[in-house]
Amino acid sequence: QVTVMPALASAEDILKLNPDGVMLSNGPGDPADNTYQINEIKKLAGNVPIFGICLGHQLLSLALGARTEKLKYGHRGVNQPVKETNGARTYITSQNHGYAVVSDSVKKGEISFINANDGTCEGIKYKKWNCFTVQFHPEANGGPKDTEFLFDRFLNNVKAAKEAR
Repeated sequence: QVTVMPALASAEDILKLNPDGVMLSNGPGDPADNTYQINEIKKLAGNVPIFGICLGHQLLSLALGARTEKLKYGHRGVNQPVKETNGARTYITSQNHGYAVVSDSVKKGEISFINANDGTCEGIKYKKWNCFTVQFHPEANGGPKDTEFLFDRFLNNVKAAKEAR
């Protein structure tokens, strides 16, 4: 069952639903402007598995102490190459954003994907909090489905968390 919550939902309201996991979705604008959401996401981290996409990636990163910066041109289109840091595989991804997480500001997680064009952070794994994020759009279906395995990864995290309760 999927429950869509409004952007101004509190962490308490979300946790009252006893969710198996939380998906932080994409959205527009400067991620640092979302101070309310960043503070609420801090309260969610560690209480439930989280998967952040695009703006969700940036917001969770900010909530866990990283910084973001405006990109000169942004990453736009369905042909952005993203390399997995623990392997030799590069994925062609769909993206539409103008901000990036500053790689060397990530202290509480491990960078899992980088942009093959400019080296910017494209994903982070936070083992301590059972969370991971990606800057690109694995849900996009205008082109390749190379990264849809990330949804399976999230569901496996959710199942593991449920079994650990």
